[in-house]
Amino acid sequence: MNNRTVIIIFSSVNALLLAIVIILITMRSNKEPETIKEFNRNSFDLQIKSVSIPTKIDFAGEPTPLHLYYVQEHLEWELTVNTYWHSSTLLNLKRSTRWFPVIEPILAEYNIPEDFKYLSLIESAFQNVTSPAGAVGFWQFMKGTARDYGLEVTTEVDERYHIEKATVAACKYLNKAYKKYQNWTMVAAAYNAGNRGVDRQIERQKETAYYDLLLNEETERYVFRILALKSIIKNPEAYGFYMEEKDYYQVIPYKTVEVNTAISSWADFAKSHQINYRLLKEFNPWLRQADLKNRRKKTYQIKIPKLESL
Repeated sequence: MNNRTVIIIFSSVNALLLAIVIILITMRSNKEPETIKEFNRNSFDLQIKSVSIPTKIDFAGEPTPLHLYYVQEHLEWELTVNTYWHSSTLLNLKRSTRWFPVIEPILAEYNIPEDFKYLSLIESAFQNVTSPAGAVGFWQFMKGTARDYGLEVTTEVDERYHIEKATVAACKYLNKAYKKYQNWTMVAAAYNAGNRGVDRQIERQKETAYYDLLLNEETERYVFRILALKSIIKNPEAYGFYMEEKDYYQVIPYKTVEVNTAISSWADFAKSHQINYRLLKEFNPWLRQADLKNRRKKTYQIKIPKLESL
């Protein structure tokens, strides 16, 4: 076999190998999109798209002026954040069914619009959190303001953590603010920025409506955050949250036990009621110590979860 023949054979083999590689690549490129499409269809349905903005929406019966471009864009901003911040919004949805039934009747008793339940939600995500400034509980009361509105705040008892009593205090605060502003949207803004902060901007800008004022970023976003969560909670599927009844947290039944003496050990007290210390503190987070001296002999209502519900 001469050199020319060897070269021809080698070239033919290379050409054959190249053809095979091209065929394999073509088959892969033709098949892969179908594979990916099938994976997406079978594994999850994730669509990133612009959120739907309601054609009309209100806070506490006061219409939101969506004809103003910046109002519409601010609402879209908060709807987008809360729609795609999946974990946070999912937990807000779950917790809403446990705590709205507690808050709603108290708001109604004090003639506060029901939409203020969303204010509590955006303040704390229904967790007993403490802000960097020292605001505490579902309604985020500072110590001085809490005492002004009738809450006990001591080393042993901090009623900012008492959901019912803190909601009553919030209602008193909101009603007082409404007498001043005569507008629930402004009341919500003032809850965030404080009356002084809002009053300074009213005087500076010569405007009295929330949507006409230029405010600091947190207060600027505040009402829109409420409106966004209101929209999502009322119609979760429109924003990609598919919830079944079993997915929501339910109210846990409890009984109350009256205490008007010192308690040397809340752990022993809990055991005497067939629960543990953790459950006692879960249902009564306003009890801040392991005991209660109760020198003033005050009467407290202690929640004891019903064992059959646990």
